[in-house]
Amino acid sequence: MSDPNAALQTQLRNIETKTGHNLASFRQLLAASGLAKHGEKRNLLMQTLGLGYGDANTVVTLASQDPTPAAEADPLDAIYTGPKAHLRPLHEAVIAAINAFGPYEIAPKKANVSLRRKKQFATLGPATKDVLELGLNVKQLPIHARLKVIPPGGMCQYSTRLGRPEDIDADLLAWLRAAFDAAG
Repeated sequence: MSDPNAALQTQLRNIETKTGHNLASFRQLLAASGLAKHGEKRNLLMQTLGLGYGDANTVVTLASQDPTPAAEADPLDAIYTGPKAHLRPLHEAVIAAINAFGPYEIAPKKANVSLRRKKQFATLGPATKDVLELGLNVKQLPIHARLKVIPPGGMCQYSTRLGRPEDIDADLLAWLRAAFDAAG
């Protein structure tokens, strides 16, 4: 059975990509319109932004709900808490390096984040309180002492551990680039 929340998050990411608006900017847009009825707001989004009925309906429904701090919270706050909090700058450094490759999406999970283009190309999250684990979804990489080959059947074929900024080196960037390119 599929996760309805995951489906909703995917729908919202697709709407944001199509329109350039996130939920907060939709709230502002709809408030500024002066429209009161749900159907009027839905029609406005359909006409002005080219959204389909279902997408516009979802946006109006969600935009009319009060934003709660939990809904607006950064998912990384839940992953990098307590003794793992010091790993967040390393996580952000890896993400910054990947940002140079081009557009992709980040899908937070409970213990890590999935990095995706047409398909997942990597996962990133704490392995222990001292190191991050980077999973790489790519068919073939050169043999290297830092790379661990993962048995078939998982989401990634390789993983490596990162404990300090110096671990984000030319080898790591080449592996990430190969996975990024292979994901479409």
